[in-house]
Amino acid sequence: MLSTSRRYFPALAAYLRTESPVSLQNAVELGRTLEGVQPEDIVAMHHAAVQMLIANAEPEEALGIYDRSFPFLIETMTAFRGKKLQTGPTFEWYTEMKEQLNRSRRSVVDVKNKYESVLQHMDSGIALFDSEGTLSFINLQMAKLLDVPRKTLAGCNLRNILFHPQLKRSVKRMILRICKEMVLKRSRYFEMQDAQGRHLLITITYGDQLDGQYLVSVKDVSEFKQIEQTAYQNDKLAMLGKIAASIAHEIRNPLTSIRGFIQLLRPHLMTLGKEEYARIILDEIDRANDIIYEFLNSSKPTAPMAQIVTIESLLKEVMLLSESEAIMRGCQMHLEAYDAQAKVSIDVKQIKQVMLNIVKNALDAITELGGARSGRIDIVARKDGAFVEISVRDNGKGMDQSTMSRLFDPFFTTKQQGTGLGLSVSYRIIRNHGGTIRVSSRPGEGTEFKIYLPSVD
Repeated sequence: MLSTSRRYFPALAAYLRTESPVSLQNAVELGRTLEGVQPEDIVAMHHAAVQMLIANAEPEEALGIYDRSFPFLIETMTAFRGKKLQTGPTFEWYTEMKEQLNRSRRSVVDVKNKYESVLQHMDSGIALFDSEGTLSFINLQMAKLLDVPRKTLAGCNLRNILFHPQLKRSVKRMILRICKEMVLKRSRYFEMQDAQGRHLLITITYGDQLDGQYLVSVKDVSEFKQIEQTAYQNDKLAMLGKIAASIAHEIRNPLTSIRGFIQLLRPHLMTLGKEEYARIILDEIDRANDIIYEFLNSSKPTAPMAQIVTIESLLKEVMLLSESEAIMRGCQMHLEAYDAQAKVSIDVKQIKQVMLNIVKNALDAITELGGARSGRIDIVARKDGAFVEISVRDNGKGMDQSTMSRLFDPFFTTKQQGTGLGLSVSYRIIRNHGGTIRVSSRPGEGTEFKIYLPSVD
């Protein structure tokens, strides 16, 4: 049987290379020489030979090889059957042989479909280029990232892809940047942001293990970046707390003394016609005190004094407190609570402080737009699984990615009179409530803050 297997494999390989009648005749001669074997042994021998051929072929050629090998197997079996009938005719083996063939083929199809399904539905984009730079495989996720149909990409090289009529300009720029950073510099890893603000990790694998081919994978790591930014933010807030605890009180005490002496000197300044100096000094001292107050608030580790309230009642209070200023700035405010009776367990004072801070920022962003359009702020509340989502959306000037990446940093501000502490305090308050706060924005279009607080059923 071993010697027969050694002859069967090269004979089958020769047939598949040419599929000529001469090479098929080898199957007939091989079948006539088989001795002491059962039909199932021939099927197993054929299956082993096909597996060796498939192992050295492209995945998409596997089924083709299997289908094309059938005539060779049938000729071998027919020759063997003719010889078998001369010595002891029986027909049960033929049915068994056919069933084994079908089982073997189904096994190959199932394995191929399983692995192809895994590749197609990975959360990473996968593209395989051969040694000539031609795209031989691309999965669904990669085609989705490129926003181009898969069937139009197979067989393309990099130049064809760059000049593809359906490829967006932003994606083309991204590909060119990847080529510059990875192909020219021979880097294996590169991280970047695309036009939608997603953080992408690109990996290129090549070498002997891929027989000269290049495997490119692209993974959206935005969630991991969010976790990393959260950890980084927590570290900065912890550092801020240590600084605040050590210096805030020491600064506040002399400011109180200075303020008292300036008030005593105010009548003398009035007689000299310099009352304006006293007013400016007092205003600046008050401003410094406000900064220290916010600074201390940002470092307070105290737990919220929780009480259960409906989200609608909380937001109505925020609307009442903000509406007058909105009217003065020519801005409309709208409240929509889709789940009016949804309840949260919160420190009302702290969450109100967060909401008022975000609304004030929205009003400032609309004012800075300079009346280019009518200002509008929409506050929307709804249930989102185990959380209540509060959305505050404005149509102000918006922010770029650089500003958003530093938005919750202590002392970072884009306002001339801002302290840069309001949002860092808000971030800490929401985190202490077991919630999260997210922001999305586009320059010239507006900004949306989303706050998620655990709901109380």
